[in-house]
Amino acid sequence: MSTVSDTVDAVTVEVVSQSLAGIVQEMQNSLFHTGYSTIIRESRDASCAILDPVGRVLSQFTVLPLHLGAFPACVEGLLQFYEPQDMADGDAFLVNHPYFGGSPHAPDMAVLSPIMVDGKLFGFSASIAHKSDIYGLVPGSSSGQAREIFHEGIMVPPVRFYAAGQPVREVETILRANSRTPELVLGDLRGQVGATGLGAVRVRGLCAKHGTGTVAGAAEQLYLLTEQRLRAAIAEWPDGEFKGSAVLHSEGLEGGHPVWIRVRVRIDGRNATFDFSESDDQVTGPYNIRPPLVRAVCSYALKCLVDPDLPSNQGLTLAVDMQVRQGSVLAPRMPAPVNTYMPIANIVAEAIFDALRGPLPQARIAESSRGVSGTLSHFSPDRQYPHVQYELPAGAVGARADRDGVSASKSHVANGTITPVEIIESEFPVELVRFELVPDSGGAGQFSARGGHLLTPPAGREGGLPGGSGATIVNPGTLQEHEVAAVDGNICLKAGDVLRREMTGGGGYGATR
Repeated sequence: MSTVSDTVDAVTVEVVSQSLAGIVQEMQNSLFHTGYSTIIRESRDASCAILDPVGRVLSQFTVLPLHLGAFPACVEGLLQFYEPQDMADGDAFLVNHPYFGGSPHAPDMAVLSPIMVDGKLFGFSASIAHKSDIYGLVPGSSSGQAREIFHEGIMVPPVRFYAAGQPVREVETILRANSRTPELVLGDLRGQVGATGLGAVRVRGLCAKHGTGTVAGAAEQLYLLTEQRLRAAIAEWPDGEFKGSAVLHSEGLEGGHPVWIRVRVRIDGRNATFDFSESDDQVTGPYNIRPPLVRAVCSYALKCLVDPDLPSNQGLTLAVDMQVRQGSVLAPRMPAPVNTYMPIANIVAEAIFDALRGPLPQARIAESSRGVSGTLSHFSPDRQYPHVQYELPAGAVGARADRDGVSASKSHVANGTITPVEIIESEFPVELVRFELVPDSGGAGQFSARGGHLLTPPAGREGGLPGGSGATIVNPGTLQEHEVAAVDGNICLKAGDVLRREMTGGGGYGATR
C-alpha cells in the first residue's frame, strides 16, 4: 500500500529538507539572540526542533544530541494531558518534568508550540533550554546532595504557558515565586516562545507554498531515508555480539563506589541492538539518566560511526533497538534524582565505543572528559536575589587511533560553548586570573589530549595512559589551600578568595614512543 510520502519526488524531498533545516537554524538564532541569561546567550545550552503530530523529529539543529530523545518524550507527555483539538494558534505549552515529560533534568524547560494548518495539527515547533535557577536545594538547582527529584527544583508537568499569543499569568506567577533568578528564567522562556512561534509561522508558510500533504510526505521521507542509510551501513559491519563497559568513579558518587555501564551490541544484518541490562542499579544521588536520553546516545554513536553529516531527525532513533533494565541507572524509578545526568550519558557513549572498537576501526578512541558543569552564586546586600553564575567548562576528547584528541573541548553528547572571559567579568563579581590548558592532563600515548575529582580517570587505549583526574582547589599555592572534596558540600568563598577548577583530561591512545 502506497503512502503520501511515496508520491513525493526526490527533488521536493530535498527542498523540504533544506527548508526545515533553515527554519530550525532561524529558530536557534532567534533563541540565542533573545536569551536573557549567559546560559543561552553565551553557553548556548539550548536546541530547537520541528516535530510531527505524534512527536517524531523532522529536523533538529544539533547543538545537544541528547535532545533528539528528549523532544519526542516531551510531546508524548503533552499528548497525555492535552488533545490536539484543545490546541490553537498562538498556544505554547511548557514542561520540565523528567518523568511526566521528557526533559533531561528539571532546569531544562521545553516549550512546545502547536503548528496549526487549516485548523488541524500539523506538528510542533519546540525548544529546550537550560534555566539559571528553578529553586531546589542550591542556587542553580543542580545539587550533588539531591536524593530525589523534589530536591532539584519545581517540576512542571505539561501545562499551557501561552494561550492565543498571551502568557498565562498564573503559570508565570508560580514560576516567578520558585526561582532565585525570576527575571532570567521568564526572559529566557519568552525567548523560547518567540523562537517556537517563529518556527510555526515558517512551517505554515512552507505548507502554503508546497501543499500541506506534500510537506508532510516529504518530511516522512526524510527520517525514513536517514533510517535506511543507517541500516545500510550497519549491514556492512560484521555480525556478532560485542561487549563493552565504562565506569563513572567519583568520590562524590555512591560514597566513592564505581558505577558501571555495560552494553552488549548485537549486529544482525541491518539491525543493531544495544542491550544495557547488565548496567548497575540506579544510584541514590543525581547521576541517573532516563531511557529516552540513552536512546539518543545510541543514535549519537551510530551517527559518529556511519556519517557525522547525517541529518538529525527521527531516523537516527528508528535504527536503534535498545534494552534497559527498570531500576537501573539508565532507567531509574521515580523519584530518583537526575540533575547530573550528563556524566552518565558520556559513560554510555564510552561503553558503546568500547564494545565496537574491535570490529570497527572508526570506534577506536580513548575515553574523554566527563560532562560536568559548575555553578557559583554571589550574594550582595543590595540585591534581592543572588547572581547565579552557571558555567560549561571544557575538558578534552580522548585520542583516536590515528590522531590526537581535541583539547579544550566538550566531549561526546555534552556540548555548548565556553562563556567569554569578558562576559563573565562584566556580568558577575569575579575576575579570571588564569584561563589555560592544564599541563600534562592528557594521557600520554602515541596520540593524546588534555583538558569534581575522579577516582578512576578517563582510560587510555592500546597502551595509552589515562587522562588527568581533575580537581577543584580554593586558594591554590597559599597556606589556605584546600582541595574541595565531596564531603565538603557547598563551599562559602570570601571576597578575594581564588578558585581553581581543573577539568579531567582525555586518555591517550597507543604506547608512547
